[in-house]
Amino acid sequence: MTAPVYIHGFGLTSATGIGLAAHRQVLWESKESPLTKTDQFSPGRELALGLVTAELPNVDFAEPSQRSRNNQLLWSAWLQLLPIWSRLDIDPARVAIVLGTSTSGIRESEASFQPESELPLDYPRQQIAAPAAFLADQLGVTGPAYTLSTACTSGAKALATGRRLLQSGLVDWVIAGGADALCGLTVNGFAALDAVSTDICQPMSVNRCGINIGEGAALFLLSNQPAKLAITGAGESSDAHHISAPEPTGAGAEVAIRAALDDAALAPSAIGYVNLHGTATALNDKMEAAVILRLLDKVPCSSTKPYMGHTLGAAGALEAGLCALALTDAKLPLHLWDGCVDADLAPLNLVSSTSQNDSHARHALSTSFAFGGNNIALIVSKID
Repeated sequence: MTAPVYIHGFGLTSATGIGLAAHRQVLWESKESPLTKTDQFSPGRELALGLVTAELPNVDFAEPSQRSRNNQLLWSAWLQLLPIWSRLDIDPARVAIVLGTSTSGIRESEASFQPESELPLDYPRQQIAAPAAFLADQLGVTGPAYTLSTACTSGAKALATGRRLLQSGLVDWVIAGGADALCGLTVNGFAALDAVSTDICQPMSVNRCGINIGEGAALFLLSNQPAKLAITGAGESSDAHHISAPEPTGAGAEVAIRAALDDAALAPSAIGYVNLHGTATALNDKMEAAVILRLLDKVPCSSTKPYMGHTLGAAGALEAGLCALALTDAKLPLHLWDGCVDADLAPLNLVSSTSQNDSHARHALSTSFAFGGNNIALIVSKID
């Protein structure tokens, strides 16, 4: 067992809303998806997308090249941590920033490809390093600051990386998480893979027909100083099965989950909730259902993708945040679907009604699986 790393605060922004209260209001009780049907990124083809419709903070205080929607999403998550941060006595050289993304500033760069574009040279660019550089610049942090991009595991890997930095003693505090903004590249890229659903996605349903792409951000303030929540386990694997399809038996996913349990020194029976990767694609759902039932039996679980879409580089951090929120509130996120069971899937204990979502869970698991067979599982725990 490695030492836990403690969560002193976390901020969430998604199609569900901005802030913890907005997420509570929807995830504990709502049977309606807040996703938006639009052809904004796919002209002529309306898709259900996890578009953040709440007003985002202005970032005009930043350098012109940093004024992207991706950084607006990131800043909205940061502002939720600001009251905690402002009370701390922190050496900026002992603070690290580790973020995950897949789009960075691509949305703004896409505009430059239009024939009528007259964008200046300092328009926002899509360098992967941009989110961490933006946040470090605004906070005056001089410790390590970098961005990871491993597709759908990026945000979770940022949390695991930040945890290792703290455990190594290199820094005293870490700001970790992820941010991704909707753009034409990702929406149309996944459409080209025949992986998107035109309606609200249906994870684990016999009627599932693909994912909903979304946008959002999540940030955690982490340290070795005790708090009421902690990241107690992290497990990673790379099975390299296929560029886009998961290993069908769940072998790589199982390695990651077992590693997280070993890291936290927990038996599988200690896990009280699983936030599924739950993309509503045929191959992912079949693989994930099999491995969860095999390792964790009838643990309560749900996919939150119908509430916020698949937020790609932010997803792993956002969903770890939902685990933290579930432990704080003793409530589990509902699994939003049509209730039509797929007999070809391993049967899971899906949290499908408000009568089922009261919980005394002390440990929650979040799974994330990505292109190229890279997998990660995080365990968030409630501390006495």
